[in-house]
Amino acid sequence: MTRATGRKPGFIHRFDPAVLTAFGCIILLLVLGSLYSRNFLSPDYLLQQLKVASFLGVIATGMMLVILLGQIDLSVPWAVATGAMMACAAAAYGPFGVALAIPFGILCGVAIGVVNGIGVAYLRIPSMIVTLATNAVAQGVMVVYTGGFSPQDSATAAMRYLATGGLIPGIPNVVFIWALIGGAMVFVLGRTGFGRAVYGIGNRERAAYLSGINTRRIVMIAFAVSGGLSAFGGVLLAGYASKAAQSMGDAYLLPAIAAVVLGGTSILGGRGTYLGTVAGVILITLLQSILSVMQMPEAGRQIIYGLMIVLMLLLYGRAPASR
Repeated sequence: MTRATGRKPGFIHRFDPAVLTAFGCIILLLVLGSLYSRNFLSPDYLLQQLKVASFLGVIATGMMLVILLGQIDLSVPWAVATGAMMACAAAAYGPFGVALAIPFGILCGVAIGVVNGIGVAYLRIPSMIVTLATNAVAQGVMVVYTGGFSPQDSATAAMRYLATGGLIPGIPNVVFIWALIGGAMVFVLGRTGFGRAVYGIGNRERAAYLSGINTRRIVMIAFAVSGGLSAFGGVLLAGYASKAAQSMGDAYLLPAIAAVVLGGTSILGGRGTYLGTVAGVILITLLQSILSVMQMPEAGRQIIYGLMIVLMLLLYGRAPASR
């Protein structure tokens, strides 16, 4: 009897209220969307929404890793744009540049993340300040590089294939990419010492340090991964649009944060599951779709995302963090 009852709380613990709430809201949005259009529940439309969600999902994966530490990454907009613009720029340097376009774009994002990590982990600068400053520096560098105009370089065929192609007919490649990145993140967080260290630092950094964890290295790696995934998201977006744009990352900062927080990851760090982030990404994507159908302006969407984040903070943000 003791063993049977001992398993049940563990099962319930995995499905915290925030995750269940997110999936409940997804069902509600599907019902509301079907009232506006009968095609809202069609397989083709839902697959298209999953494809759109994949771009946000890649970026939100890195954001979740940073938030689990109790930090924030505000350099996402220009990490996305830098990755896209540098990948397209590399493609202009012949076959060698084309071959290195995607890894070069990702590497630029990793470099931004490393700068963030050094500032937070070693210089002890608040993440909100250093990532905002890094975002401004990246913006300035890209504006100088392009002369203030939209980049003229185009995405490579490989970038377009990753974003719009389908290895299996009917299923976009970008969905598989998100699934692979998500699966890797689930493994890292649940099965590795690095993942345990991330949760430990998020719960109490000083205790994690005293237990022998190299907290500075873990924080820097997390920010580097966040920057790399943001840049990779930009590379995929450039492939989807066939070119990069200076403001292409602006629309992903608040949705990425909102998706992670709506999925139950504590903004204070130390608590959250990737399943919740998946639910948050799908929820945000469906909400964007409905707001587009309602012709809601971009300013109104940003207000809604902000209010959703505040609401989740009021509901779950002040709860004591626990693994």
